[in-house]
Amino acid sequence: MSADATPLLLGERVPGQAVLEELMALQSRVPPRNWLQRVFGASPLRPETIMGYKGVLGEIAVGRILEGLGPEWLVLHAVPVGAGSADIDHVLVGPAGVFTLNTKNHSGQPVWVAGRALLVAGKRTHHIRSAAYEAARAAKLLGSAAGFPVEVTGVVVIVQPKSLTIKARPERVAVVRDARLLAWLRRSQPALGPEQVTQIASAAVRPGTWCRNPPAASDLPALQDSFTALRKMVEQARRRQAAWALSVPAVGFVVLANSVQWGAAILQGLGGR
Repeated sequence: MSADATPLLLGERVPGQAVLEELMALQSRVPPRNWLQRVFGASPLRPETIMGYKGVLGEIAVGRILEGLGPEWLVLHAVPVGAGSADIDHVLVGPAGVFTLNTKNHSGQPVWVAGRALLVAGKRTHHIRSAAYEAARAAKLLGSAAGFPVEVTGVVVIVQPKSLTIKARPERVAVVRDARLLAWLRRSQPALGPEQVTQIASAAVRPGTWCRNPPAASDLPALQDSFTALRKMVEQARRRQAAWALSVPAVGFVVLANSVQWGAAILQGLGGR
């Protein structure tokens, strides 16, 4: 699906844009770190911005994966839906059908799925219920705009989990790790003909299909530049934290070794008297 055919407000939205706008608005109110905090690697993030930061990274990662889909697919990111600030992370329309993707960045954590239950590091989440709701909502809106019933599959995409164990697959939602997403989509059986894909895609790209009052276009280059700068600061802080974690034990060992050496010298001196 050619990007030239998509309207500005949806076709040119980038992965994670809705979360990114909220994150940078919150981050702009965080006081800058002082020199001592920067030296010791204090993170520029605060508790209220950490989850948003991880969320943006997850959506960007999945967005890059989706670039591998062929031109017969329409891929939309951060689709605003409803009257509030809600959005759907990614909407896909292609030969295999229509999919809404709910991206969850649980990097380094074990994920366990059994039917309606999805646990992250042993804690129950609402990911499956949320994905099912998004898919049902998208089916209703797209069907109304296209003029015929549209079936939508909800997908929870887990980004870089430590492990993903599926004891029992959910009935209405698929759970896929990011590394296998592209292969999973390509393995899906054809569900739509070219004409149906075109009709649904034409409805999907119209902002009015999803919400009555689409959000105003933001200064996307400035927003991305701000996030790039924030990401650089976060990575620098992590490197400094790691360096201090390595250097402090080393300094302690040197001090201890010197103390032992000095103590031995003192004892030797006393013994020589």
